[in-house]
Amino acid sequence: MPLPTEPIGSIPRPLPLVEAATRLDGADPALDTLYEEATRDTIERFEATGSPVITDGEQRKYHNFWTYCVHGLSNTAPDGFKIPFAAGHTRRMPRLTAGPFRYKRAADSYLEVALRYARVPVKQAVISPSALSLLYPAEEIAGYPREQFINDLLDEHEIEIRNCLKKGAHKVQVDFTEGRLAVKIDPTGHLLNSFIDLNNLALSRFSADEQQRIGIHTCPGGDRDSTHSADVDYADLLPSLFQLKAGNFYVALAGEADRKRVLSIIRTHIKPEHRVFVGVVAPIDPRVETPEEVRDRIVEAANYVPVEQLGTTDDCGFSPFCDDTSTTRDKAFEKIRMRVLGTKLASEVLGVA
Repeated sequence: MPLPTEPIGSIPRPLPLVEAATRLDGADPALDTLYEEATRDTIERFEATGSPVITDGEQRKYHNFWTYCVHGLSNTAPDGFKIPFAAGHTRRMPRLTAGPFRYKRAADSYLEVALRYARVPVKQAVISPSALSLLYPAEEIAGYPREQFINDLLDEHEIEIRNCLKKGAHKVQVDFTEGRLAVKIDPTGHLLNSFIDLNNLALSRFSADEQQRIGIHTCPGGDRDSTHSADVDYADLLPSLFQLKAGNFYVALAGEADRKRVLSIIRTHIKPEHRVFVGVVAPIDPRVETPEEVRDRIVEAANYVPVEQLGTTDDCGFSPFCDDTSTTRDKAFEKIRMRVLGTKLASEVLGVA
């Protein structure tokens, strides 16, 4: 069988949807028709690339991949955790102001819509508990201690993943972009270790078989052709990353300056039950990779990762924040098509076609 290849998640939204969402709240029912059309079109174009696994492009995720489940909660304020990007701009999370914590919407609702249109397997991305833990402020919320918040957060996350699996997700991908950012915020590693421990509390709620349908995505962030933590050494993240109790890991690699060094770290720390999907196209690079370039990157990776444990992916989602128009839909799908073609070429070279 050829090497497995999967996307990460986001696809740039159609401009009419982007423009309408800037005028209206993301949850406004007036956007429903635009969301539906964007999802249908995304799936059709995704399938046309030949990708054997697709997503809905996260077209319906209000504002972004990080806070879709809490956008519009009445017990939040807009002045939460800041995410600084190298280009100089920031993104901001909401701040929890009172308990209890509950999701306003969950990703399985997006999966239901995607499965109505898709003819190939659909994976579903969800945000990690560690990312959402940043909603809780430094000062304890009166009557709602952090410990209770964490319990509620883990419950909500578990329900979301279980519903995605029950409804037919090919895999559930947990977005952990804050992992590398944690090292930048706290070089001692204490914050990263707390994130790993928290996510493992969630993953431990699933059986070994279920964990094989769950994956972890790591990248240096991607927004407006910029990143939030590309300057952080992967050596400070990857050993901890592979301690997470999941069967699949999606590791941004195409945009790395020294891919071989990163691959050597992966080789040291992967476990027999892991499959590593290495990034072979870079969404924030304006140049479209060729199939031959993708092939060569995969063959290079096969020198470090056993072929039976290797897969390919995109470094990150394309425009994971809904107002990001730095990459066009056409370019995103062309890059995905190159990933698919390059993976087929590499499969032939490696004798697994």
